[in-house]
Amino acid sequence: MNDIYDIFSVKNKRVLITGAANGNGRAISLAFGSAGSKLCLVDIDCDNLTSVADDIEKQTNTTVDRLVVDLGNSNEVINFLEYHNDFDVVINNAGITRGNHLFEYTSEDWELTHNVNLYAPFKIIQEISKKMSDRKQGSIINITSLAAELGFPENPAYVTFKGALKQLTKAAACDLSVYGIRVNSVGPGYIKTNMTNKSWNNEKLKLNRTNRTLLGKWGEPNDLIGIIIFLASDASSYVTGQDFYIDGGWLAKGL
Repeated sequence: MNDIYDIFSVKNKRVLITGAANGNGRAISLAFGSAGSKLCLVDIDCDNLTSVADDIEKQTNTTVDRLVVDLGNSNEVINFLEYHNDFDVVINNAGITRGNHLFEYTSEDWELTHNVNLYAPFKIIQEISKKMSDRKQGSIINITSLAAELGFPENPAYVTFKGALKQLTKAAACDLSVYGIRVNSVGPGYIKTNMTNKSWNNEKLKLNRTNRTLLGKWGEPNDLIGIIIFLASDASSYVTGQDFYIDGGWLAKGL
């Protein structure tokens, strides 16, 4: 009889991770590398992408594919997918935020946020799921946000496209279920990363966000690893079309 923990194994799974160079993406990449996955890491940040890939290679004595891609450029997305489209697991982690009040929000920031946060995941899902369908299996994990459920001020594009990514998750889960492909989303709460530095470094904002959670603390990038490993593994073989929020109880909190 196999060890019960075998169902959580992601060893030798071919895994694509976007936004792999920093923050949550770096933690996720290191975790899958340590778990024996065969990685293809994508980011626009060449230096930090090289750093995380080199760290994984040193620790595991394996080769990590690394691709410098601007996911805000649709042509670059299409070009990289022409040659890198066969994976067992996809983690659409890359995302950007461009804050501003609705009155002042620029078309350029709207388009860039759309391209990175929604169009790139859509094209990645569309192209890679074709290969997955041949094998009748695969797991796609979209990283959304609390903003997929709640309105946040002065960030209309981010809220809009994270909400849309949540719904893309459900639409793709419907279309791909007949091919044995599972699609789920993971929505982080306030996690200490470069993206949340402004709030973390402002004592008033930091305390406000701390108190808004049931657990009374911010999350760390490593807090996302467990659920993502679960969704990538056979342990979640009957799970699709679901949204999981790793938010310290933010959404559950009333008074």
